[in-house]
Amino acid sequence: MKKDIQISYEYFKNSSELNDIEKKLFERAKVARENAYAPYSEFLVGCSVLLENGEIYSGNNQENAAFPSGLCAERTALFWIGANFPDQKIKKIFIVGGPKEFSEKNPPIPPCGACRQSLIEYETKQNEDIDLYFSSMNDEIVKVNSIKDLLPFTFDATFL
Repeated sequence: MKKDIQISYEYFKNSSELNDIEKKLFERAKVARENAYAPYSEFLVGCSVLLENGEIYSGNNQENAAFPSGLCAERTALFWIGANFPDQKIKKIFIVGGPKEFSEKNPPIPPCGACRQSLIEYETKQNEDIDLYFSSMNDEIVKVNSIKDLLPFTFDATFL
């Protein structure tokens, strides 16, 4: 039997369609992107995270000459929050990424596979979905209500 996978998402033509907290997250992710350390790929990514207590924290990608030693913006932020606020639920994550030399042609940049897996771990840990927004600098934005929308066949602790 064949089954189709359907993905639910929202598309925002530009940031003026966002509510106030979403706009704030977008702006914080853009600022974080500018501080990324990406001298090798010149692909800059910023991420902002809203916790249930209303606090917003950010991260950005950090590259290393030994390529596997770098870390994406999403995991930089997630792991710092996990280490410092282990009991706070994550409500929303906003990702802004793209080449250093921005082009209007750049589409919204979704999280990589490793970040998707890490996001699943945090959703599972808190037993609550996380709203995920991703964009490039061109102001187009995609929102999914859970990382499961981008990673429908998840691997989590139930398999261990």
